[in-house]
Amino acid sequence: MTTTRASEQAYEQLVHHLRVGRFAAGSRLPGERDLSDELGVSRATLRAALGRLEAEGLVQRSAQRGWFVPRQVIGEPPSTLQTFTEMALARGLRPTTRVMRQEVRSATMDEAAKLHIAPASPVIQIDRLRGMDGTPVCFDVVVLPEHRAAELLEADLTNTSLYEELRTRCGISIHRSAYTLMAALADAELARLLGTTVGAAVLVGDEVAYTSDGSPVLIGFNQYRGDAYRFAADLYRPV
Repeated sequence: MTTTRASEQAYEQLVHHLRVGRFAAGSRLPGERDLSDELGVSRATLRAALGRLEAEGLVQRSAQRGWFVPRQVIGEPPSTLQTFTEMALARGLRPTTRVMRQEVRSATMDEAAKLHIAPASPVIQIDRLRGMDGTPVCFDVVVLPEHRAAELLEADLTNTSLYEELRTRCGISIHRSAYTLMAALADAELARLLGTTVGAAVLVGDEVAYTSDGSPVLIGFNQYRGDAYRFAADLYRPV
């Protein structure tokens, strides 16, 4: 077998392993010696195949630690309001959700002001750990007025869009979201939830979502892994 053909076959085998999920996003590939033995090629041939995968963005090389599968990076189309579930499905990924809190409590002064309700009014807080193809990506906290969204207390939010549940159960359709984004560092608890290290970069999104008549109905606080999320926007200069 020629070197070129051997490299092509090694490349095809590695692509297959990536497609079927043998090497998960964010995981480290076996060492070059073990991988070349498994594929029945020389290390030089293996490196040629890995180099091709690297050029296609399917693997990444670390001089000290070997070869890795990059984590899935999610991003929002410019000026488009999408739910996490919609973003995942649009990219052919499987959204996952672990609901960690779904209960009524009293609104804080800040929450009451943002939602245009009286201080200490009952609100529903929903905490969810969101993932893409099993990889934790975002810790999401949502607060809604209880008198408008009481039906969500009994909703199963593990495999559905919160916006869709709001629409079908509560008759509320989100029209726009005032969204701000800033950089921060993961503390110990957030690092544990997102499977990253303490001090790792995270992107923190704050939002207030409104209906078409301008009524605020939802406050969101989203903390994304910095290596797994990209925010895009169209920016214009005044004429």
